[in-house]
Amino acid sequence: MEPQEINVGIDTSSKQLDIYVRPNSQFFSVTNDKNGIKDAIKQLQPLKPERVLIESTGRLELEFVCAAHKAGLPIVACNPSQVRNFAKSAGRLAKTDKLDAIDIAHFGEAMKPRLSSIKPEKLRNISELLTVRNQCLEMSTMQKNRLKRMPKSVHKPIQAIHSKYDGKKQHLLG
Repeated sequence: MEPQEINVGIDTSSKQLDIYVRPNSQFFSVTNDKNGIKDAIKQLQPLKPERVLIESTGRLELEFVCAAHKAGLPIVACNPSQVRNFAKSAGRLAKTDKLDAIDIAHFGEAMKPRLSSIKPEKLRNISELLTVRNQCLEMSTMQKNRLKRMPKSVHKPIQAIHSKYDGKKQHLLG
């Protein structure tokens, strides 16, 4: 009998990582901070997983992804919509943190997504700056448009907000 590959599914929140190991049905949770992440990696490394899958959830996963990659774990940052659609297609409508971790591990086993590549830290920092810059530009445009539509009685606070974003935009450009 061929040994089964191990896929680890991790559901992420700002405070906690819920971790499910498939096929041995091991489940545990750790805090989503340096100590919890270190503990999770320590528990996962001996299992020699084929994939460690974690949903991309607004950067809440980033610290774990970088630490796991550095520790040599095969990390996959997956699209939450794909995982959710996969779970629905398998008949799972219920949604809890533990069930999400189970679904993520099952998704990894069935779909075998390729491993994620991790950008070097400097490139990640540049990417983050560009993201913030684009957000500031969007907010600046929203405020300019709002000034055109809103009555003069509310222009002063809008202009104050606009000048804040404009200042940040200049700082990012400068």
